[in-house]
Amino acid sequence: MPIGTTHILIAELRSDLLVPSGPVHNGQAPEQAAQNVLLGAPSGIPVHRRVAVDRVQMRRRQVFTYVVAANPLTPADAACLTYRDGRADLMVLPTAQATAALPALARARILAGLKALADQEMAYLEAGIVSRTEPARLLGSSSP
Repeated sequence: MPIGTTHILIAELRSDLLVPSGPVHNGQAPEQAAQNVLLGAPSGIPVHRRVAVDRVQMRRRQVFTYVVAANPLTPADAACLTYRDGRADLMVLPTAQATAALPALARARILAGLKALADQEMAYLEAGIVSRTEPARLLGSSSP
């Protein structure tokens, strides 16, 4: 989640940095699921749009990970938030520092999402590698 234009919100769990995430239940849009990841925003998380989807083959099933961009928050707004997993702490870090510290797959997703957001595109990844991009769609439109 962007904080201003130079920082992002990252979770720290047992000294590991991770992108705040949560499950998307059957029939639920990723934008709706994003509302359950960070708690404490009086009006909910200001979701802007989907920026990337990553498909990874995991043994006998495919796992889809959606990257959803929120409108930038102020540092004060971010300070009110808590992560859905109470064992993790939220941190605001400069974007370059945060992405450098993330695991490779999370880093690839975030970088592809940031680029797609800047280019007004939607990025489609295969195991962290961009396979294609297309023009961004409005919220509520169907896409994989």
